[in-house]
Amino acid sequence: MSLLLVRGAVEQGLIYSLVALGLYLSFRTLNIADMTVDGSYTLGAAVSAALTAAGHPFLALFCAVLAGAGAGLISAFLQTKLKIQSILAGIVTMTALYSVNLRAMGGRANLTLLRLDTVFSLLKSALPRAVQPWARLLAAAGAAITVGLLLVFFLRTRLGLSIRATGDNPRMVSASSINPQYTITVGLCLGNAMPALSGALITQYQQFCDITMGTGMVVIGLASLIIGEVLTGAMRWPSVRRGVSAALLGGAVYWLIIAGAISSSVSANDLKLLSALIVASAISWPVLVSRVKFALRKKANH
Repeated sequence: MSLLLVRGAVEQGLIYSLVALGLYLSFRTLNIADMTVDGSYTLGAAVSAALTAAGHPFLALFCAVLAGAGAGLISAFLQTKLKIQSILAGIVTMTALYSVNLRAMGGRANLTLLRLDTVFSLLKSALPRAVQPWARLLAAAGAAITVGLLLVFFLRTRLGLSIRATGDNPRMVSASSINPQYTITVGLCLGNAMPALSGALITQYQQFCDITMGTGMVVIGLASLIIGEVLTGAMRWPSVRRGVSAALLGGAVYWLIIAGAISSSVSANDLKLLSALIVASAISWPVLVSRVKFALRKKANH
């Protein structure tokens, strides 16, 4: 792979790592399989495209975060108030968001932002000429690291600890005079705000938004998160700092794998299949390693 391709893969990976951070909060911390992410990611992209086209690229990011939090709020309401199972609540919300996303995009299935100002182009113009080629990487890394640090700080606050406790043992949390419905709602709002920010950034990064761009985003986010957990050891020794680091690292590594596959002439039609295989391999990696070690010990004893 060329250096330009590697840099592009890392840039996209850092932006997509925000999806992995959202899934870390919902999937790992709250222990909720939240399918809303596919819709909230596209919602953030749609809001970002509409406001960027109107000349407000920075406001677009802020509004995308609020929109993603709103999507998480709806999913949380279905789960906590209407007692719908988490997976079904996520699917219902994701389905409803398809129409909402179309409306946010003015009824069009795609929007282009070519020749319009974005946060990346504005940052590039503000930097010295020698640093300008690295503007998109700096912006992507800055956004990912900032959100990661904020998430680590938040999960160490009293509310953050309550959210973590809710994922571990909801009954104990209820007995401790903490309202689990409130902590689930806050967690899902934040867990969808981060993917929405990712969608907003990737739209401005590629200067294009499509109504189907969020399809399979849960798989991509989980692949990134699990790859990072395998590399950082977060599966064996879980901690907030290690989990957040796993999401950030996994996003970059995942897209490096995808870039390597594309450079090896793998068809774009097979990328979703490749993503599923990466997830399955990453999840089963500890089991495969333990079985290999057991087979080697058994062979040595004989």
